[in-house]
Amino acid sequence: MKISWQTPEVTVFESSLYRTTSTVIDLRDSVMIVDPNWLPKEIDDIFEFVQTEHRNKKQFLLFTHSDYDHIIGYGKFRDAVVISTDVLAQSQKKEAVLKQIIDFDNEFYISRSYPILYPVTDIMIVKDMEQLEIGGFDIIFFKSPGHTDDGIFAIIPQLQLWIAGDYLSNIEMPFIDHSFEAYKNTVLKSEEILKTFADIRYLIPGHGDVAKSRHEILTRIKNDTTYLELLELSTMHHDKDAEIKIHHLISQYSANPTLLAAHYKNKEMVSETARL
Repeated sequence: MKISWQTPEVTVFESSLYRTTSTVIDLRDSVMIVDPNWLPKEIDDIFEFVQTEHRNKKQFLLFTHSDYDHIIGYGKFRDAVVISTDVLAQSQKKEAVLKQIIDFDNEFYISRSYPILYPVTDIMIVKDMEQLEIGGFDIIFFKSPGHTDDGIFAIIPQLQLWIAGDYLSNIEMPFIDHSFEAYKNTVLKSEEILKTFADIRYLIPGHGDVAKSRHEILTRIKNDTTYLELLELSTMHHDKDAEIKIHHLISQYSANPTLLAAHYKNKEMVSETARL
């Protein structure tokens, strides 16, 4: 599996599908694996890397949210201590998520060497600023609803690192699958996180490239803020100029028509919010 970025402590793998990231973090006597995904060979590569480079270390498995592509590798790491939000742990959509995995594997004739299971959470994050100490490293968590209802950010100050899940990508604008208002609040929270943690230099998104400077992280926050503002103007106030600006903004990410389809899905989500 491709390694897209690596430091002595952090290795970011990139799937061939949707440029989805999986991250392995060396925490001295422990190792944290974040969202191991997609294809069986890719998950096997991550597993072998952990076994080779981090043999006999205690394993922690962080799920940034419950989208099926992000939990798909859970069954390969059953010995790990699972960290997630309480919302992910108590979700009423577990069977639906598992069905998405099964349907995906059936469509592409994929067989896996491990069972398809929904994560069983050992450590539930209930509120912002909850903190774990693992191997001498402080890990600080923030809830991040909006894309889904169960998202989580993780900050590791000693590594200048921010694990962002499906936020602040350089290859796609916001995908709003849960709540427009929650998404706006999470982006606002992102600004405060960057101000609060002055040492942050690196941000790992769920899809795309690692941001390698505070300036780049701030640029991504501003881009997402601009998109959300234009989305609201376009959808709630029927501002045609805002819609033109959105199309221009999306084209800066990619010419892939999938992004435009996601934008129209976002518009539907905002329209539903306005009707409530």
